[in-house]
Amino acid sequence: MRIEFDLNAPVDVVVDGELMSRSPTVRVTSLGEGGKRVRIWLPQSCHVRLGSFQADAALTPLPEGPRWLAYGSSITQCRLAAGPSETWPALVATRLGWSLRCLGFSGECHLDPAVARYIRDTEADVISLCVGVNIHDRASFSERTLGPVLDGFVRTIRDGHRDTPILLITPLHAPDRERQHNAVGLTLADVRAQVAAAAGDVPVLDGPSVLGPADAHLLSDGLHPNADGYRLMAERMLPHLAALLPTEGPNP
Repeated sequence: MRIEFDLNAPVDVVVDGELMSRSPTVRVTSLGEGGKRVRIWLPQSCHVRLGSFQADAALTPLPEGPRWLAYGSSITQCRLAAGPSETWPALVATRLGWSLRCLGFSGECHLDPAVARYIRDTEADVISLCVGVNIHDRASFSERTLGPVLDGFVRTIRDGHRDTPILLITPLHAPDRERQHNAVGLTLADVRAQVAAAAGDVPVLDGPSVLGPADAHLLSDGLHPNADGYRLMAERMLPHLAALLPTEGPNP
């Protein structure tokens, strides 16, 4: 079997659970006899345009697992992960056998109504919302407005997902920003508290429990995790996300 296509950033090809190739130009050969489970993870850190895809063997789509829609900032996009199959959402999805649709908007996670409507109208079995760090950085909302805007964002999603499990994740610990007042007077700790207070009946995962003060060495710039940080995030996120769909078993 041969898989061949060209891109401008690394693509991960995972065969039967093992990383076989990480390269902008992908040619995978000599897979041996018999059926193989091949997953292709497109780059998480650039625009992608597929030119061609060729395979000299019969292809059958893999069964789709529970559909997970993950919304967040650059910390969900995971530009500094070792590769697209090692972002924290990709690692969790692989472990749980979920089908991932990642909405990680670098610098642009501001609870836009258009995004809420997209999530509302998109099929999903589980939803995660990691919000707050861009709101603090850009002073998008004040103490007065953040709670109502987040409440409206979640209510819009609920219009299309009455019973879909949702997990709300507050910002990770960021040493230089915890007590740094932004243009509307909020620290990152304030934003975290506001997000948690506005959650209503949506379960909240406290960001510093995922990466906290003791993990500051895993932050590449005081804010974004490095590759090891994203692996640790996946490990710590896994049980909280798995609990949203307790009837689904992990991938063997």
